[in-house]
Amino acid sequence: MNTEIQIEFDKIKEQWSQLAITAYAKEKIANTGVILKELQLRKELRDTTNAREMIKKLGAPPLQNVTEIQEILTFAERGDCLTPYQLERVEKVLVVVERLKTYLAHGKQFGNPLAYYDENLDEQKELREEICRQIRNEAVDDHATRNLYDIRMQIQRAEEAMKQKAEQIIRGNKECMADTYYVTRNGRVCVPVKKEYKFRIPGSVIDKSSTGSTFFIEPAGIAKLYEELSLLRIDEDDEVHKILYTLTAMVSDAIPFMAENTKMIEKLDFIFSKGKLSIDLEGTEPKINLERRIVLKDARHPLMDKAVNVPLNFTLGEDDIRGIVITGPNTGGKTVAIKTVMLNSYMAQCGLHVTCREADLCMNSAYLCDIGDGQNLSENLSTFSAHVKNVLEILKQVNQDSLVIMDELGSGTDPAEGMGIAVAILEELRKSGANFLVTTHYPEIKDYASRTEHVVNARMTFDRETLLPTYQMVIGEAGESCAFYIADRLGMPEHMLKTAAEAAYGPDAAQEFQFHNKEELRKTSGGRIAKEKKSHIDKTLGSKFQIGDSVMVYPDKKIGIVCEPVNDKGVLRVQIADRKIWINHKRVKLHVKAEELYPEDYDFSIIFDSVEDRKKRHDMARKYTEEIIEHEADSV
Repeated sequence: MNTEIQIEFDKIKEQWSQLAITAYAKEKIANTGVILKELQLRKELRDTTNAREMIKKLGAPPLQNVTEIQEILTFAERGDCLTPYQLERVEKVLVVVERLKTYLAHGKQFGNPLAYYDENLDEQKELREEICRQIRNEAVDDHATRNLYDIRMQIQRAEEAMKQKAEQIIRGNKECMADTYYVTRNGRVCVPVKKEYKFRIPGSVIDKSSTGSTFFIEPAGIAKLYEELSLLRIDEDDEVHKILYTLTAMVSDAIPFMAENTKMIEKLDFIFSKGKLSIDLEGTEPKINLERRIVLKDARHPLMDKAVNVPLNFTLGEDDIRGIVITGPNTGGKTVAIKTVMLNSYMAQCGLHVTCREADLCMNSAYLCDIGDGQNLSENLSTFSAHVKNVLEILKQVNQDSLVIMDELGSGTDPAEGMGIAVAILEELRKSGANFLVTTHYPEIKDYASRTEHVVNARMTFDRETLLPTYQMVIGEAGESCAFYIADRLGMPEHMLKTAAEAAYGPDAAQEFQFHNKEELRKTSGGRIAKEKKSHIDKTLGSKFQIGDSVMVYPDKKIGIVCEPVNDKGVLRVQIADRKIWINHKRVKLHVKAEELYPEDYDFSIIFDSVEDRKKRHDMARKYTEEIIEHEADSV
């Protein structure tokens, strides 16, 4: 039994989670459940209200996911040198902290309590400024230190000198060059020399072309400059690491403040996500009571379109009423009504605003529900079996502080027995002292509610003229299914409805119903079953032609001998010369009967079988051979 799924709170969580930014807030939303401590619940609801008000006045807060920064702080804490990319991430979070602190400070002018969370945020201004000054575009900036700037200027001059030297050599040895520009191979500046002139240019061969016709040579003069450049790059690398280690040390020192900043960002993200959800759902802060009272004014299901949803007004717990039995027509909104009550109560006890104009809701120790088909094919449970199993689990857990809803109580089995079970369940719920709402169609349960202490009837209203439900609940009155009125409007004849009413309520009660449809049902022609046509073949044909009869086959007028008599399709088999044919009896005329041509018990296989077949048949009389089997199979 998963209450959150049955009342669709899981869908509210999905919508809520999309409004959070940090991984922490999303995880906390996924694990959110009802709050059982009154003080904590009231604080959570106040936070939601304050967040909503601040967002409406100042817009959404500047928040950022801080999962990555937490990993970076872990690296810094264990002594790893942070990369320029990681330091920039630290600087971006500090910028968010500064903006968030400013955002909250602006909220103080409205007296919003959430604004004072700014006192728990530390901007670490010096660290942010140092990172901003020394790191840029995920690299250490040239101006990070004076020494680094000088080294990089020297590197730039050395690289320029190498290029100029290469161009000078190319201009002075044009006849030896395969091209008019220098190239870089393996980080070294080379000149492209034709193969036949490779010894004319003093230096080291660094590479050659794929065809082998061009050698890329680093001239000796450039090699000396390259050595100077390599030493300068070592100095640069040392200076860069010195800067990075210095900044990492500053980050390491600020870890306690950064950890507190990230924790506060995550906390505020969760709080403001509740405020965003309240704005999206147009929610209201509910009042909380411990007197087992539930009052909803103009409540609606938060997942339904507000434009089409009919507001629900509902009261439970006043005048010592603990249970409500709701009746009314199908599609009349009974299930939506009980879901609306429980879902709003559940949201309120999770610290969220409710979708009502006004609400006064009690805290509940447990939310228990039995809604939907419940059929479980994997466990071979029918609808009724699944309901009973679920109900028994509810009855094991229910107590005086529970809220229980059950849809279509006692359905899925024999009506008389289902009604009895439903009454037994209601009696157990009443004894537990819990608040409960159930829907049903059984008239006996309406009678039970009307005569039982602490239980009342309620009905969902229905417009008999338009055949449409109005989705309004009237507490204190029993409803009717309106099935007869719906059937009447849809064209069911009066005599059928009278029979139905008499069967349901008895002859006297049936007279009270007034039906309008006096016309009988108009029969319409449907499809017809196409029966198989029976054969009209004369049954005497089977005796008309016998095996061995001499017959004349038309239109060729050839003489043949009957091999097989006429079948039920009027076709027989005739041997003509050296072949056998199937032919309709209408094209065959008796010429001479077999009894006139052959003696009694004559072996016709002499005529119809070949010598080889007769020999095999003779062998089969003595032994069973594969040849005979194959031959018989082929003949079939």
